[in-house]
Amino acid sequence: MTSFFEKEIYEQPQILARFLANNLEEVKAISAHLRKVNPQFVLIAARGTSDNAAIYAKYLLSAFLRIPVGLAIPSLYTLYQQPPLMRKTFVIGISQSGASPDVIAVMEEAQKQKCPTLAIVNRLDAPMIQFADQTIPLHCGEEKAVAASKTHTAQLLAIACLTATWLDDQRMINQLNFVPELIQKAIETHSVVRDIAEQIKHHNRLLIVGRGFTHCTTHEMALKIKELSYISADPYSAADFKHGPIALLEEGFPLIAIAPQGKTFQSMKDLIEEVNQAGAETIVVSNEVSLAHDPSKFIPLPQALPEWIAPIAAVVPGQLLALSLTLARGNDPDKPRRLTKVTKTI
Repeated sequence: MTSFFEKEIYEQPQILARFLANNLEEVKAISAHLRKVNPQFVLIAARGTSDNAAIYAKYLLSAFLRIPVGLAIPSLYTLYQQPPLMRKTFVIGISQSGASPDVIAVMEEAQKQKCPTLAIVNRLDAPMIQFADQTIPLHCGEEKAVAASKTHTAQLLAIACLTATWLDDQRMINQLNFVPELIQKAIETHSVVRDIAEQIKHHNRLLIVGRGFTHCTTHEMALKIKELSYISADPYSAADFKHGPIALLEEGFPLIAIAPQGKTFQSMKDLIEEVNQAGAETIVVSNEVSLAHDPSKFIPLPQALPEWIAPIAAVVPGQLLALSLTLARGNDPDKPRRLTKVTKTI
């Protein structure tokens, strides 16, 4: 029987196409308003998978809009009751359910401080919406699997749309139209990913390394593998990896390298060569075929993949790997232990 998680992974091209059809004009209007408001800082509140989407927003908004972006510290708003002053700050809440009290607390305080606020949520009855000036609904429908897939890629697409329209860059906006097709191509790697899962299913630890825009992908891939297959997966920036964690490598240690074409490619290529020399069992996720030294450990990304939207496609092999490892280890991807669909923290 096919799991909800697998079904929802396969739904993503249609979900993202629907998001673009339903939301692009609305996001353009939000961006036009933001250009008038001209915030000097962006603060993002999120947890779990949504927090990994927030990392993507941190990179995109900083890189293209040249606005400093930070991730909120929710405990300052709840446990310590010492929220920072948010002058000239645009506050974004990202949540699938929009129900976590600590994320809501950040949004509520932002409203008290008269900051412009935006909610990116899947549920239109989400409590967080009452504290948002603007809302970007994800239009994913109910996500039945505990582990998020379609809501995560929809969050990434919402962030990409916000960036491109805020910048008012028509070339970037046009590139977004190809995202559903790119996701479909990524899904077609399922059989390759399944074979790789069989190769590494007996390991209880692995490392995931990327850099730049795909830093969010390392975190999301690691989270999915941990919560479903119960393998301890540690995510790292390639730069941070060289500052200590590289010492973990030994013969046969599995390492996943996310290396799409772009400005970070050469540094990732150099790292892959180094970890191979250390004897790591390296799995490469890339659209650069020159890295396919071992085709049995190479997961191809779509060739025509702009670097700035690469994380939306690159995360899909991570979802498929988490699914395949879970099944290979005899576990149920729809029933991860000690987890529920909506997690409420304070």
